[in-house]
Order: sequence, then structure tokens, then C-alpha cells
Amino acid sequence: MKNYVIGLDYGSDSVRAVLIDTNNGNELASSVHWYKRWLDKAYCDASKNRFRQHPLDHVEGLENTIKEVVKKSEVDASQIKGICIDTTGSSPVPVLEDGTPLAFTKGFEENPNAMMVLWKDHTAIKEANEINELAASWGGEDFTKYEGGIYSSEWFWAKILHIVREDEAVKNAAHTWLEHCDLMTFMLSDVTDLASFKRSRCAAGHKAMWHEDWNGLPPKEFLEKLDPYLANLRDNLYNETFTSEKIAGHLNQEWAERLGLSTDTVIAVGTFDAHSGAVGAKIEEYALVRVMGTSTCDIMVSSPDNIQEGKAVRGICGQVDGSVIPGLIGLEAGQSAFGDLLAWFKDMLSWTMDHLVLTSSILSDEQKEALDKEVNASFISKLSEEANKIPLSESIPIALDWINGRRTPDANQEVKAAMTNLSMGTRAPHIFKALVNAICFGSKKIVDRFEEEGVEIKTVIGIGGVARKSSFIMQTLANVLNRPIKVAASDQAPALGAAIYAAVAAGIYENVIEASQKMGSDFEAEYYPEVGKVAAYKESMKSYEALCEFVDTSIKKRENEFSL
Repeated sequence: MKNYVIGLDYGSDSVRAVLIDTNNGNELASSVHWYKRWLDKAYCDASKNRFRQHPLDHVEGLENTIKEVVKKSEVDASQIKGICIDTTGSSPVPVLEDGTPLAFTKGFEENPNAMMVLWKDHTAIKEANEINELAASWGGEDFTKYEGGIYSSEWFWAKILHIVREDEAVKNAAHTWLEHCDLMTFMLSDVTDLASFKRSRCAAGHKAMWHEDWNGLPPKEFLEKLDPYLANLRDNLYNETFTSEKIAGHLNQEWAERLGLSTDTVIAVGTFDAHSGAVGAKIEEYALVRVMGTSTCDIMVSSPDNIQEGKAVRGICGQVDGSVIPGLIGLEAGQSAFGDLLAWFKDMLSWTMDHLVLTSSILSDEQKEALDKEVNASFISKLSEEANKIPLSESIPIALDWINGRRTPDANQEVKAAMTNLSMGTRAPHIFKALVNAICFGSKKIVDRFEEEGVEIKTVIGIGGVARKSSFIMQTLANVLNRPIKVAASDQAPALGAAIYAAVAAGIYENVIEASQKMGSDFEAEYYPEVGKVAAYKESMKSYEALCEFVDTSIKKRENEFSL
């Protein structure tokens, strides 16, 4: 009898499920669910960097996608041995003592502060700055040490601190907070006690300052200096964490009936999408896996022997034992905007189309709909085609990729994007090319930081929609990095990686490396640097770095003026 597992991958806009044959990693069925409330921009305010999601979007997506893949595959429920969930992060959710999301309770149904705080919500910049100042000055252990030395507004403690200061009702009603990956895993599991529930090592180590060196989360005496609430909250959190090949529980009766599955199905410990994506792409030592979507996450693994004992890699998003592959140190970096930068440009150029063309009385509704579909289908590809024609000798603007702040190196969510070298000859393809260059230059800064810190990179692997769909971006990236880049063939590498964790948790494979080699994605393409263009991009990179320095210096100067 064959065995199957399900990987469930929560992204920023949608959730997708895949049902995988554990013998070979073949995908029997997949399903995607777009978040209804998120599509309506509910609970969000981009002008304030506020991005929240209602847990109902996630529950509906879970049920719809898993039921659909089970139905499509026609696999018997008894053959589905495990489920693992990956999510974005840090995306904490306030919950009651029994794990019920606060947004499911009376009075909080429409309160944005009771929702999941999405990874790209940057309302907690002030609180992140406080954490960094305290970590550097309080006289004890620097708890940001293994998270690059800079705590980000994208992460667990800063977000919670911001919410409870802003909303007394949420502060008083929430018993504790769960990362999104832990919430969904707990929801499916037959473990009903939050105190004994197995929390994600990946989420805790990279976003909540958890580390073995100080036996868990930062101590109460540190948290109390930030806010007594955080010290009290620590009692309702955890000390121990678990890697994602471990069993969190079995599918509970309620969800077994809703999904048409068996209570024998194992539920693995949850994880983050980028980390499971790296597993789906067969990550190994010295390989950098670039998970390229709305943002990027750059994932590496290293044996403890290859990282000097006590060495903390500066300016990244954490180094955590077992966060990707048990027994290896997981290293994470990334960019706060990758696809989001190009989406912003598309939205800006679409204003005329949306507000003049598609509102015109000259066109019928059918013509408007057809035109809208045609433009959306060819928008990026046409810009890429025209941008690719522009010779590097032509005057091209220099842009920064910090449209949503800077994740790494050296997190700073206060910096803004910028552009220089505009002229009367600048057209939309020139700006598009500048933005593509910017996200590739930002990638180069990450590669440089790893290597400056002694982390060797021999292979670069791209996964995600951008990697598979845009040869223009991938070729530019190969030229900027001046090294080959392989592209994983799977459309759903994070979901596939989650399925690999599930297969190990279910006992089908002994370890994640073995399962990844057997079930992981093959590679469908490889991009090589174009010798004639590498030197030109190297020169443009110098202009990018000069603009980075100018913007960084301007921000610091303004901060100093405000502090006088």
C-alpha cells in the first residue's frame, strides 16, 4: 500500500495544499484558496504599514484546500499518513486559554488588533527600537545576538508590545499569543492543552529570541523592563521548542470528520514557509536557497563545526539549530519586498487604466473585463521584454528595493525606497529595469554579508513564482551575483517541504535529509552569468551602494535631529 502526506502552505495572499506520494515526491493533487477578506483589503491600511488577516480566511482555506486534494486524488483516508503546515512569519495571533483566536469571540470580530499580525506589518517600529536599545544597554545577555544583532518590527515581541499598548481590550482579553504556524497546527491536533503543545523551533528561534544558550525565551527580568505585560505573558508561553519532523499530535475528531480523514493521521510540528521551501528544494550545506515571492527569504544550513562556537552572523534573521534540518544550524536572511516592489509599480501604472479606461462609458462591461484580463496577463512580461532590450550602456535609473523597509543585511524598517538618475528620456521600461536591478543588488548585499561573515556559498537555488516565471529577473540575478542559479521545478516547494516533514513525522523516512533527497524537487533550469554584462552590473552596484549610504545617512541624521 502506498503512503501519502499533505503539505499545507500559507502565503501572504493564499493557502495551497498538495497531496504527495512519499515514494517519489510526485504531486497527486493540489488546491489553492485565495483569502476572501484579504482580497477586500479588510483590516489593512498600507499608508500606516498595517497588514492584518482574519483567522477565518485561514480556517476556510485549510478546509477547502485539503478537502479538494483528497477528493481530486481519490486516495483512501487511511493512506494519508501525515500533515504539516507552514506559514509566513512572524505572524502572531492573540488567543484565549483554549487556543481560540480572539477574533472569533464577541466584540473582537472586526477589530484589526485582534487579527493575525501579518509578517509585513511594520506598525511596531518604535517597539523594535526599544528592544534593540534595551538589549544593548541593560547589562545582561544580548538576546538579539543570534538574530543578527538587530530585532525587527516584523517579529513576535515587537508586534505584541505594539498591539497591547494600542488596545487595552485586546491586552486584557488575550491569554497568550500563537505564531500562525502554531495556531493552525494546534487547531488540527488532538492536543488540547496549550501549555504542553509543541511550539515551532523555527518560529521561536528566528523571531522570538528563543535560544538554548539562555534555556528558552528571554527571561522575565529582561521582558519586564520593556513592559510588565510581556513578563506576565512569558508565563503563558513556552520554554521548550521542537523541530518540524516531530509529532505535534494526531488529527482530532472534529477536523477528521470535516476533512474526511482519519484520526490516525499524524500532525507534524509547524514551520515557516521559507524553511520548508528550502527542504523542498533539497537544501544542503553551502547552498543558498532564495525563496522568491512577495518578499524573499534566503536560507542556508551549516554544520555546527563550520560556524565558530559562539559566532553570531551579523545582520541576518537568525541562526537556529534545527530550524531547517535537525542537527544543522539554519540561517535566514531576506528582503522585505521582492515581488511586492514590482507589484507596487504595476499598481501605480494601472491607476490610469483603473480610473479612466475601465470607468469609461464608451466600453461595454464585457469589453472592460476582457481588456482588464488582457492587460494583467501581459503587463509584467511586456515590461520585461522591453526592459531587456535596453542596453546597459544607456542611462538607467538607480533604485533602492526598500519599498517596505530593509530586512537584511541589518534590519531597518524605517528606511524608504528611492530612485535617482531620472531624465526626460526615462520611460516605464527603464524604471522597471531599475527596480529589477534593485532587487538583484539587494540580493547581492545578502550574499556578500554571508561571505564576509565566513559562511561559504557554493550553490544558489531559486524557488517560487518569480524564479519559475521570469527569465529576465533570474538572468539579471545571475549577472549581478556573478554565479549560476538553479531553479527548482516545483510550483509549490514550501508545501512540498512541509509534506517532507510530515513524511518523517509519520515514520516513513528516518530523517529530513533522506526524505528531501527522495521527495524533493528536481531542477528545471539554470542561469549562468553573461560575461559581457557582469562588469557593467558591478559598476551599477557601486551606484546602488552609494544611494544606500545616502538614504541610511539621511535617516540617521533625521533621527538625531528629532532626539535633540
